[in-house]
Amino acid sequence: MSHTQPTVPIIEATGLTKVFGSGPSAVHALRGVELTVERGEFAALIGPSGSGKSTLMAILGCLDSPSGGAYALDGHRVEDLSGAELAAIRNEKIGFVFQSYNLLPRASVLRNVSLPMLYGGVPRRERRERAMALLERVGIPDKASCLPAVLSGGQRQRVAIARALANDPALLLADEPTGALDSQTGREVLALFSELHAQGNTVLLVTHDPSIAALAERRIEIRDGLIYQAEEMAA
Repeated sequence: MSHTQPTVPIIEATGLTKVFGSGPSAVHALRGVELTVERGEFAALIGPSGSGKSTLMAILGCLDSPSGGAYALDGHRVEDLSGAELAAIRNEKIGFVFQSYNLLPRASVLRNVSLPMLYGGVPRRERRERAMALLERVGIPDKASCLPAVLSGGQRQRVAIARALANDPALLLADEPTGALDSQTGREVLALFSELHAQGNTVLLVTHDPSIAALAERRIEIRDGLIYQAEEMAA
């Protein structure tokens, strides 16, 4: 009798708390967050400024550790890891896309995309082949030798998305990815996230904009450091 392995959620957070400071002036940014994101989901984390959204994203992205609670990323418990261990799991498991692109200005587009693979120990030729394939996937293979400065905002964000996919991460984490783009370019970038999700990527999009959150399959709302609702979007 064969047992199929249950799939492990990509994100499993239980009772996450985060306190900044101490004593009477302590700020309770997260107050016991419960959150599960399954493999292959496209979810949007939405909340106003000061809701705990950025704090939660930093913890889910292994950029920071919680004050309390438990967090497993792709089945790995990470809440008690050291800074170096967090950095290793971050490079292996998470692809980040930021509002400000965070590209290296003096490195070519190809080199920017290859960089996570360099840290991951991928041989040079394979890095180049994979980076070119990723640039093809995001629609800008002709920009490989360009520097970021000559690209439009939308093209830069496509480079950032290609770089985020470099190590085939378990989770694509996008923080206000269209914040610096005009609305038409923003729509194109969001369409790219939908495509990547259709190809099997797990996407968590962090936004304050309900119209952007509406593109995801599920909307997770955070208010005052608590998940308020995690609703399926109407088909």
